[in-house]
Amino acid sequence: MGLSIQEILQGGLQELSLPFNSEQVEKTLAYLNLLYKWNEKYNLVAESAKEHIVTRHILDSLSIQKYVNGKHVLDVGSGAGFPGIPLAIFKPQQQFTLLDCNGKKTRFLFKVKTDLSLENVSIEESRVEHYQTNQRIDMLTCRAFAELAEIVRKAKHLLSQKCKLLAMKGKFPGEEIKSLPKEFVVLDSVKINVPGDDGERHLMTLVRS
Repeated sequence: MGLSIQEILQGGLQELSLPFNSEQVEKTLAYLNLLYKWNEKYNLVAESAKEHIVTRHILDSLSIQKYVNGKHVLDVGSGAGFPGIPLAIFKPQQQFTLLDCNGKKTRFLFKVKTDLSLENVSIEESRVEHYQTNQRIDMLTCRAFAELAEIVRKAKHLLSQKCKLLAMKGKFPGEEIKSLPKEFVVLDSVKINVPGDDGERHLMTLVRS
């Protein structure tokens, strides 16, 4: 008999050395169930099996958690909430703004925020190039959003000298790095391991030069 969804999740959290409590597991499973239900109608993610969503989206998002710091994190192109929602569940002391221009996706994110009582999450419906805020942003995250040069072009008004951009990538984006505008540099590149997924993952940290 195969592992249950909860066992897959908790095993992955342990493999990531991520401390967790029962409430965080319950909220993550509630998020998974909401996503599974909405996905049937709105096609929010390509995967339809819960175990694949846990591995390829939830654990994938949490694989970067130790690199996500600062008080206020802006998740650009959050889509169905990756990596923002899983990070917000397991990093409750940080504030997360989830940004997406797709109305059906932001409606889903509002539902998740409300049902899970995620007080450290806010939702904004906007294109990143049009988004304005008076809040200080310490870090931007993005996953499967765009090539690096396009990301910094669209988000450069949000990337202050002290703000870092964390871009989740598959294979090492060597050609994308060559296309970066000169005012941005790669501060760090880390190969990421996702429990239950052998696919190649890299986390790129970019800053203003």
